[in-house]
Amino acid sequence: MSFIADKQTLEDLNIPGRYKSNSIFRLFDHTITNGGRLLMEQMFRQPLTDAARIDERVRSFRYFSKKRVTLPFSNEAFSAMENYLRSGSGSLLETSWNTVLKKIRSKVTGSEEYSLLESGCIQTIQIIQQFHDLVQHLQEDADNPCAEQLATVRQIFANRQLQWLVDGATPPKITLLKLIKYDHCLRANMQKEMKALMQIIFQFDVNIAVSDVAVAKGYCYPEALPAQQNRINISGLFHPLLAKAVTNPADFSENNNVIFLTGANMAGKSTYMKAFGIAIYLAHMGFPVPAAKMEFSVKDGIFSSINVPDDLEHGYSHFYAEVLRVKKVAEAVNASKDLIVIFDELFKGTNVKDAYEATLSITEAFSAHRNCFFIISTHIIEVGEALRARCGHVRFLYLPTVMQGAIPTYTYQLKEGITTDRQGMMIIENERILDLIRQGG
Repeated sequence: MSFIADKQTLEDLNIPGRYKSNSIFRLFDHTITNGGRLLMEQMFRQPLTDAARIDERVRSFRYFSKKRVTLPFSNEAFSAMENYLRSGSGSLLETSWNTVLKKIRSKVTGSEEYSLLESGCIQTIQIIQQFHDLVQHLQEDADNPCAEQLATVRQIFANRQLQWLVDGATPPKITLLKLIKYDHCLRANMQKEMKALMQIIFQFDVNIAVSDVAVAKGYCYPEALPAQQNRINISGLFHPLLAKAVTNPADFSENNNVIFLTGANMAGKSTYMKAFGIAIYLAHMGFPVPAAKMEFSVKDGIFSSINVPDDLEHGYSHFYAEVLRVKKVAEAVNASKDLIVIFDELFKGTNVKDAYEATLSITEAFSAHRNCFFIISTHIIEVGEALRARCGHVRFLYLPTVMQGAIPTYTYQLKEGITTDRQGMMIIENERILDLIRQGG
């Protein structure tokens, strides 16, 4: 079963986007090979829902964080190797004949076919030898999470047809006869093994890129727990795209499955919820997360409603678009899915009275599903007081506003309770908006 995260959620959390400078994908996109990048894109598209598989991936990333190795070649060199191997080769007779013809044409017409063949072969030999040296370094460890891949590499290098490559030095030039021998070996006899070797290089490329980000950014590796434990504990959570992010905790259990979040507009509610959603998504990928520590029971998916647009094409108002979004989440929750749900300012598109009643009733109804965890924020603090009287398993948190004279400032640090801050009119007065309007009159 694949992890559920629809387009709206992915956009809310800014997860995808190879060409977006501030996406979460770009944060980890430091692979050298094109195949490594494609593999990472696949991981981003398909988070995991099995605790054992998540922990297995975490072990690989953590191992590479400790080893601090790098792939000993560039993207350009590896691309040349891929192009060389991709063209394939025929029988030994065909290889010999075609190579001799290329050699003759290079002498007679100045064709570059032969030199390109020779340089592609030499570059491929160099990369394979360099990777062989890297693998030898990794084999020193007994408890290696990549043991199966390394065993495959050892088996390939142990093939007698490759002894000339493993034992020999990197050649600056190759004679015609050796070029025929090496070319036929790599692109015909060992074609299947070369493809397997490249797949392992792609995996190592991703492991190195992800682990390097974890070390450089100070991320932690999450611990996946079985779904039945039904809890999430995060300490030191922060948003990965903020330079000086304030850290906060996030804790859920069956007895506290709802966080009801209040605070002023600029107090950091949306940032906190996005940080939590990003951590959940990355954790289900087995990736390092922006936090000091994280334990989580695997879930079936995540839904968010943070930046719900109106739908002019279908004639939907903002309020109706919000209603449809809540309906979609309700259908998933009622399908007995174990979900993470993030609602930021429910029902902004309607009047205060309707928003109050809708937020209260929806939050109360959702909270009964103890297998799901919810973060729901609102400006309507009266909803919190009503919920406190009705629900014993809702945790009330707020992000405070600290006044410095007439100027509101924000700590971005969670506190227990429901905010009493009402700073909207003060901000309007500080910006002298009313004075500007009156002057214009």
